[in-house]
Amino acid sequence: MKKTISVILAIMILLSVAGCGEKETLLSKDDPVTLNLWHVYGEQADSPMNRLVEEFNKTEGLERGVVVKVTNVTSTSRISSQLIDSAEKKPGSLEMPDIFSCHTNTAVSIGADNLVDWNGFFTKEELSDYVPEFISDGTLDGKFCVFPVSKSTYTLYVNGTGFEKFSQNTGVTYDDLATWEGFFDAAEKYYNYSGGQPFCALDYLIRHVELDVMAKGDELTYTEDGWYDFTDPSLKESWMQFAKALVSGHIIVSDLYANTQMMTGEVLAGIGSSAAITYFNDTVTYPDNTTENMDLHVLALPKTGMGSEYMPQTGVGLAAYKTDDKKAEAAYVFIKWFTQAKTNLDFVASTGYMPSNNAAYDSISEYEFINEGYKRLYEAIHTMSESYVPVVRPAYDGYYDKVNVLYAYFRENRGEFVNRINKGESVETLAEETWSFFAGIK
Repeated sequence: MKKTISVILAIMILLSVAGCGEKETLLSKDDPVTLNLWHVYGEQADSPMNRLVEEFNKTEGLERGVVVKVTNVTSTSRISSQLIDSAEKKPGSLEMPDIFSCHTNTAVSIGADNLVDWNGFFTKEELSDYVPEFISDGTLDGKFCVFPVSKSTYTLYVNGTGFEKFSQNTGVTYDDLATWEGFFDAAEKYYNYSGGQPFCALDYLIRHVELDVMAKGDELTYTEDGWYDFTDPSLKESWMQFAKALVSGHIIVSDLYANTQMMTGEVLAGIGSSAAITYFNDTVTYPDNTTENMDLHVLALPKTGMGSEYMPQTGVGLAAYKTDDKKAEAAYVFIKWFTQAKTNLDFVASTGYMPSNNAAYDSISEYEFINEGYKRLYEAIHTMSESYVPVVRPAYDGYYDKVNVLYAYFRENRGEFVNRINKGESVETLAEETWSFFAGIK
């Protein structure tokens, strides 16, 4: 009898200890909680976010007692001001949503104390399923406020049909584009092959210069006003290799987005956001109105080849406004479901974004993409995820105003640079001139 009682007591103690390790849920299927959601994934006619919200509401949300209601579909350029106005309760602003797309710097403005800290819900084991650099980007003063759903990066797009002809004539291959040295050599050969057409348009010139500095093992430094330290010789070294190709006409700064100039045949290649995949046509339409199949190829960013390689990470995550514990738990349930491997890959696969779930990358090779261009994009993203370090550039007020001045300078002087070289001026002299202009921007 004593033995039986002892066994029963032991079982009760074990059950009690096991129960103490689990957080008691506040959610109930019979009394569902509704979360208002703002997001920025509405530019597509059939928003992948809206589709998955509907799926959640019919499955996991139904079982757990969580209903997600989309109340605002906006853009990345507008959502920050909308959120800050709502958080400050400015006249005419909308009611603050429960969960929303959010840049990290917007979270800083709202205040980490006003946002749910996901560290209180996700275990360390669960968080190990996600790209650590993405998690780090969403962490403010030790509080994990912006959960990574997806991120965009940059990739090299190539008109495959045109490149095949170029390759047959010159021997240049896609493998030659794996490094910046090979890229610039190919650009010069294409310029000569094509009778003076630029090889590639770059959407974000200055970012490639920054990443090249870092890949060479140098520390990229900024001044107090968020511009560059022009006394840094490593910055000038990286700048000059791009500047020489630019003044020679081998590459150009894009008019706005490189994909547009690729689709009109002005350039053979473009480097831009991975999300640009959604804006490509299947054909190239030349100025004489003839058309040709694009056969879009997508490659990883060229490597510097001197140390660690870096890739940009940009984009929003999901944050939750702190109101009550029940809504916080409901937001956790939604985000955990939304970022599981299969759902995460389903979400990003039609948008050109990188998944945040590590296992999603491992599924890319088996995933059925909507066309070959998308498949090649995600193969390139997978390649970079394995050997490049994702990085975020610091945010400074007024920075992009200065960058726009720089890009306008290259667009306005593009033809003039080439004319001056044809008249006998040296490439080195003109590249130095661009450096002086860059350093003189205030």
